[in-house]
Amino acid sequence: MKLLDTGDKVYRYNKSVIIKFVGKRAVLSTGIINGGYTEHLTSVFNNDAKTAPGMGCQLKAPTYKEHMEIISKEMGLDPYYTTGLGTAADMENMCIVQEKYKNLTVTALVTAGIETNGGRVGDEAAYIENNGKVEKVNHGTVNIIVSINANLAPRTLTRALVTITEAKTAAIQELLEGSKYSHGLATGSGTDGTIVYGNLESNNVYNDAGKHSKLGELIGKSVKKAVKDALAKQSGLTPEKQKSIFRRFRRYGVTAEKVWDRYIEENLELMDKKLEYIEFMEKIEKDEKLVALTSLYIHLMDQYDWGLLSKEIVREECMNILKQVIISLELDLKDIKFEKEEKNYENFFKYLSEEFIFVLVIFIKKKWEAKCLK
Repeated sequence: MKLLDTGDKVYRYNKSVIIKFVGKRAVLSTGIINGGYTEHLTSVFNNDAKTAPGMGCQLKAPTYKEHMEIISKEMGLDPYYTTGLGTAADMENMCIVQEKYKNLTVTALVTAGIETNGGRVGDEAAYIENNGKVEKVNHGTVNIIVSINANLAPRTLTRALVTITEAKTAAIQELLEGSKYSHGLATGSGTDGTIVYGNLESNNVYNDAGKHSKLGELIGKSVKKAVKDALAKQSGLTPEKQKSIFRRFRRYGVTAEKVWDRYIEENLELMDKKLEYIEFMEKIEKDEKLVALTSLYIHLMDQYDWGLLSKEIVREECMNILKQVIISLELDLKDIKFEKEEKNYENFFKYLSEEFIFVLVIFIKKKWEAKCLK
């Protein structure tokens, strides 16, 4: 049991984390039960809905709402007086971060994992509702509960929700994690949930939770750190893990597997050397200079996608960076001829990705074969 600055108690029970209130609270929740703004709740919770570690989530009732009501009853909570979030993340990987300034305290409790469900706002939808009915309900992967030991009006709680969302997105983008549904950077998962609450019994009243306010600053700092820590604990998503040309480039389709497939098309006699190739590339992909050049290359592609740079400039500068990659890999520029146009590809991004793969294939042929065939 952990005690928050609000006096509320945090419990871990089975596969859930529950906060039980010791007084009257104003709650804003995206949860399916008692979602929206309420003042009558006595608790909030976050529940791991997996059937077992590594397994999928399973509903205990025909609808998600009924499922969450059952979950709350199993924890000894009255569904009318609680709201909660479902997730596929493990409760032992929850991260709690507290930020303080004088008598103001913000506490963020976060579970997170976006390796399989990370997406960018505006990606193509996975389902459509028809009069409230959907075929499949996914569980949240970045679930955030924020406790604030101050008295906040409904509009202030709503502004706090916006700040929380911005902080979550900033944390993910600072890790350069890609969407699993497009070539954009992820901004969250498709099923994230958030609960934020204030203390209606507090004499400390705050009217602004935006970025210019101290309250907004504390929310931003606590949530951003908690999201990063939770991502690291749940799936090892860390800055060090992201220091990889393939982690950076996979949202545009450049992976170690893709390079191998392209290489082996003309070198079938080395098909049984794939493990040796993977071992070799694991060392190369982490080279910091190569990662830096790759990141610049990808960022130019992003800027074309966002309409910030023209195709001509992006093509020209990507080729200049690719020449630096060739030099970094100790290859001879004279041995490599790039295609001047992308007419043979379905789109511009495919063209730029294939040119990068082409250079890596040349590198494998020139450098890895010498080691492999010794």
